[in-house]
Amino acid sequence: MKAKNINMIGNRMLLFFILLIFNAACFAQKGVPLSIGISEILHSNVLGEDRTINICLPDNYNPDDSIRYPIVYVLDGGVDEDFFHIAGIVRFSTQPWIDRFPQSIVVGIGGNTRRRDFTFPVENTDFIEKEGFQKASFPTYGGSEKYRAFLKNELIPYLSGNYKSNGKQTLIGESLAGLFSVEILLKQPELFDDYIIISPSLWWGEESLSKNAEKFLQTNLKKNIKVYLGIPNKEEDIRMYDEAIALSEVLKRNNKTHFVFDYIPDELHSTVIHQAVYNAFKKLYPKTVYSKE
Repeated sequence: MKAKNINMIGNRMLLFFILLIFNAACFAQKGVPLSIGISEILHSNVLGEDRTINICLPDNYNPDDSIRYPIVYVLDGGVDEDFFHIAGIVRFSTQPWIDRFPQSIVVGIGGNTRRRDFTFPVENTDFIEKEGFQKASFPTYGGSEKYRAFLKNELIPYLSGNYKSNGKQTLIGESLAGLFSVEILLKQPELFDDYIIISPSLWWGEESLSKNAEKFLQTNLKKNIKVYLGIPNKEEDIRMYDEAIALSEVLKRNNKTHFVFDYIPDELHSTVIHQAVYNAFKKLYPKTVYSKE
């Protein structure tokens, strides 16, 4: 009888410890949610639609103190696009032991209408098929003027009014977003202080934007700006490389641009953005002393 009681006690003790371990494991699995930012829905009267805006704030951001921050805008900035990894590069570059770039607010603009938003109007679209695309793949296009108005009149004022911006602004765009970044640089350069342009689709409109780059800059550029132009392996698309070289020659000649051309032969059009943004911070901002004043 005693042996039976001892066995029952032993079994109960074993069951107790199993349940204790199981509960501890369950508790550990619950964890704490990890967040790097917030998403907001901003209605645009200019575009006639809602846009998702993803925002990553600096670590020590405090709405009640006097510190203000630059804003980095990522055009393909959805959570399924480039927002997360660009925010990571910015965070790395702003660490005190790196001190390459000031603590910044990162803003990613989400959306699935990039072929409409990032292209300017053209008289006909015959060139699209010459470039290897089907015309049907551009069901809507030519909306860049509206999108520039959205940035200037709605998004930038909204962020400046609701977040602690110091007025300094960087724009990041790749591919069609790179084309749009070039258009802003040439037509409304005052919107941003620094431009990080990667593998831009300058073929749109039979290169008409880059062909008129010199004239646009002479007319519109009134302040000093920084421009980074990153290009992937030229063997993948020699024409894209040549178009970028032609644009870079114009930018080099302009005395208001601090210009960096970066050829990245180890990357392709589909992979270049991450390395290019990292390089841009390294080349444009080798060392930055950030004042809290």
